[in-house]
Amino acid sequence: MSFSTTHIVVLPSYNTGPRLREVIAQVLEYWQPALVVIDGSTDGSERAVLELAETEAGLSVIVLPKNSGKGAAFLAGARAAVARGYTHALAMDADGQHPAAKIADFMEISRQQPDTLVLGRPIFPSNVPPERLHGRKISVALVRWALLGAGIDDPLYGFRVYPLRPLLTVLGPRRTGRRYDFDAEAAVRLCWSGIRPVNVPAPVRYLSRAEGGVSHFHYVRDNLTLARMHLSLLVEVLARVPEVLRHRREWAAAQARAESTSEVLANLDSEIGLVARCVSSGTTLDEAMEKSLSSRTGPRRTV
Repeated sequence: MSFSTTHIVVLPSYNTGPRLREVIAQVLEYWQPALVVIDGSTDGSERAVLELAETEAGLSVIVLPKNSGKGAAFLAGARAAVARGYTHALAMDADGQHPAAKIADFMEISRQQPDTLVLGRPIFPSNVPPERLHGRKISVALVRWALLGAGIDDPLYGFRVYPLRPLLTVLGPRRTGRRYDFDAEAAVRLCWSGIRPVNVPAPVRYLSRAEGGVSHFHYVRDNLTLARMHLSLLVEVLARVPEVLRHRREWAAAQARAESTSEVLANLDSEIGLVARCVSSGTTLDEAMEKSLSSRTGPRRTV
C-alpha cells in the first residue's frame, strides 16, 4: 500500500449499494488517502463507508445533501482535496468497474509528469455491451475534432489522474460538466489549457446485477447531455484553433524530450550493469564490452 501527501483517490458514489464498501477496501489496499463523495445517496450505502472511515485513517467521506451528478460530486471532492493540500486526484468509479490494482501505476506516472493529464485507455472485456462500445466511438471521433487531432484515446473512461488546480480553473466556474458529460469535457478543456494528455492502458469490468453492478446512466437524458456537450465544444474550438495547434506543437516537443530522456536512462542502466558484471566477474571493462558486443553481433572474424 502506498501513502501520499500529494495524490489522493476520489470516488463519487450514488446509490452504489453494498458493493461500495468492498470497492473502498480494495482501494485502501493499494493507495491512501482516499476520499469518498456520497452524492445524495438514498440507499443507505454510505453508512458502511462512514463506519469504515472511523477505523481507517486514510479514508475520509463527504456526504452531499442531494444528488448533483457525477461531475459535481467529483468537483466537490476536488475542492476538498485542494483545501487539504493535495495537488492531484485519481478519479475512480465506486461500482468496481475500474482496476484498483492500477492506481499506484497511474499515480507514479503522474508524480513523474505532474503537468500532464494521465488518462486511462480501456481494455474491454468480452462482455462489454455493444451499444456502449459503438456509442463511445462517436465520442472518440468528436473529441478528436475538438482537439484537432489525436490525444485523448477514450474521453469517456473515467479512470484518470487530474491535476486539481488546472481542473478547477477550467471547469469550476462553469455550469456544464456536472453529470456524465464531466469526463469528456474536463479532458478537452484541460487539453485546451495546455495540459498534455498521457494515455495508459487499463482494464475495465462490466458487472452484472447479480455481481452487484449498478448503472445510473439514462440513455435518452444522458446521451442528449453528451450531444449538447460535444456540439458546444465543436463550436468553441473554432475560436481556439491557433492556441490548440500551439499546444499540440508543445506536446510533440515534450514527448520527444521524454523519449530522449528514456533512451538516455536506458543506456545508463546498461552501462551500470556492464560495470557491475566487471566487478563481480573480475574482468576488465574492455573484456566485458567485447563479450557484450559478441553476444549481440557474433564473434569477430579475422581476415
